[in-house]
Amino acid sequence: QVQLVESGGGLVQAGGSLRLSCAASGRTFSTYAMGWFRQAPGKEREFVAAISWSGDRTYYADSVKGRFTMSRDNAKNTVYLQMNSLKQEDTAVYYCAADPFGAAGPRTIEYDFWGQGTQVTVSS
Repeated sequence: QVQLVESGGGLVQAGGSLRLSCAASGRTFSTYAMGWFRQAPGKEREFVAAISWSGDRTYYADSVKGRFTMSRDNAKNTVYLQMNSLKQEDTAVYYCAADPFGAAGPRTIEYDFWGQGTQVTVSS
């Protein structure tokens, strides 16, 4: 199995930046597509970003394009989400997920493994 642990969340002022990290363990991590999702109170979990196993392709929700950047370092078994120009609407619990089939798609059902989530709160 793949285990995922997110970190880097916290409280930040609108317009500020945060970098989320997702540390993964598992012998097949480097072959998995990875995704970031988020869930705000009272809302459904939504797609944020995804990256192919090799890192050569990335995908973003329209709401974060131009502000968020996803990357991965397979040597460190880690994926990142750099979040700039944060807005109050970005407040949510952010989850890292792994897709063993490498689709790097936007649908939650395509991901088999999930982290525990990390809270991002954007003030003002």
